[in-house]
Amino acid sequence: MPIKKTLVAKKVPSLKKATSEDGIPLSTVIRRRIQAQKARFHANDNIAEFIKPGDLEGLVDEVAQKMQGVLESLVIDTESDHNTRNTSFRVAKMFVNEVFNGRYVSQPELTKFPNITHLNELMIIGPITVRSACSHHLCPIMGKIWIGVLPDKDSALIGLSKYSRITEWVMCRPQIQEEAVVELADLLEKKIKPTGLAVVMEADHFCMQWRGVKDPDSKMINSVMRGSFLKDSNLRREFLALVQRKS
Repeated sequence: MPIKKTLVAKKVPSLKKATSEDGIPLSTVIRRRIQAQKARFHANDNIAEFIKPGDLEGLVDEVAQKMQGVLESLVIDTESDHNTRNTSFRVAKMFVNEVFNGRYVSQPELTKFPNITHLNELMIIGPITVRSACSHHLCPIMGKIWIGVLPDKDSALIGLSKYSRITEWVMCRPQIQEEAVVELADLLEKKIKPTGLAVVMEADHFCMQWRGVKDPDSKMINSVMRGSFLKDSNLRREFLALVQRKS
């Protein structure tokens, strides 16, 4: 008796928004908007001002289409392998909506309050868990950040949760740790205008642990010191000592 074969339909991600009405890939349309303004769109740049409603859904579709080609070039059978049948779409959603989302969405709102009581003592926020990705290999960067703030009467104060939100927004992009910490410090300094600002980041880099030398114990620690933290060695030592206790 002949064996009846059951064909499994290959589920292809929806491509309804992957191209514009005139057939141009959506990524090309967005790139042209950016280039028309002579703006930069490096991996760690935020391009939210060039993203229109519905574009992110369209980018997911386009990335899914191209990721399917990557899987096929890796000789992975996504038709009969139930584990990878929808991998291209899952990866596309992960890149656009999660791990690289800091490129595509606007900066979170930072409600500021006046320093009415003239607070001028050291404040430390952290450890804030951070997740990023190396722009060289797109491997995860997983770590923690500590933020030290020394306000004065003219400084603005922001809610505690806002430090985490703005940190996540900066970190959710492909980048290198050294530049990410500087960008976060620049943004906080501009928003809060403190007398002193310190940012310390410690992270595991999977481009060293997962590939290459495959050293599971290597970490990277770097710091940015501004204002009083740079000038006052006692303040700097106090901050670093308190951070070390909380590590």
